[in-house]
Amino acid sequence: MSAYESPRIRRLRSDLAALEKLRAESSIFGFRHAGRPPQQFVIAFVGRSLSREKGKVVLREHHEVEIKLGASYPRTIPEIRWLTSIYHPNISEIGIVCLGAYGTHWVPSLALDELCVMLWDMARYGNYDIRSPYNREAAQWAANQTTYWFPIDPRPLRDGRAALGRVEAATISLPFESTRPGPDPEPISRPAESFQILDLEVDLTRTADPLRSTNALDSHRETDQNEMIFLD
Repeated sequence: MSAYESPRIRRLRSDLAALEKLRAESSIFGFRHAGRPPQQFVIAFVGRSLSREKGKVVLREHHEVEIKLGASYPRTIPEIRWLTSIYHPNISEIGIVCLGAYGTHWVPSLALDELCVMLWDMARYGNYDIRSPYNREAAQWAANQTTYWFPIDPRPLRDGRAALGRVEAATISLPFESTRPGPDPEPISRPAESFQILDLEVDLTRTADPLRSTNALDSHRETDQNEMIFLD
């Protein structure tokens, strides 16, 4: 007979299995952990995001995030801190992450792999909110910049499955306003529908023919002569 496991321990084991599956489905995601079962993770993303270095906003290709699952998890939100430099409206200069409405109304059913999808979407500027920022300077920059097209990295976190066509290249959205700075995309041009009439002659004989056209244009024409119309 197996030893009793609390709901929290079962959840921790489930989260670990979900992260291992996510790692197998992604060329972007990796992690290391501590604890048995794990209660502390360092999540790694290999993909394009932004940081601010020497006063300039530049691309950054490697990112790490620490996630701690407290004693009351999953009833309460995990402690999340960005370890590497990142320039984002909803991540403070010391790495504190704002998850929007999830910060005040945490959903215990949100699995750890889904949380990682959200964090990657934040990193690649797929989700951000400039209205209530943690980093006001980054929010102002994001609202006015025209250098980068958002999202910075187009890949979903499960890019391996998306490449095989097993899942759509979709994201899990945060309750943020997602905008796309930069020039408006070019309008899609569609070929105009066309037709051509070649060497068609129509003889409209205006007699008392019951098959003759009786449209409104005819009612304004009074003539006893035949009319010949050539369409070239």
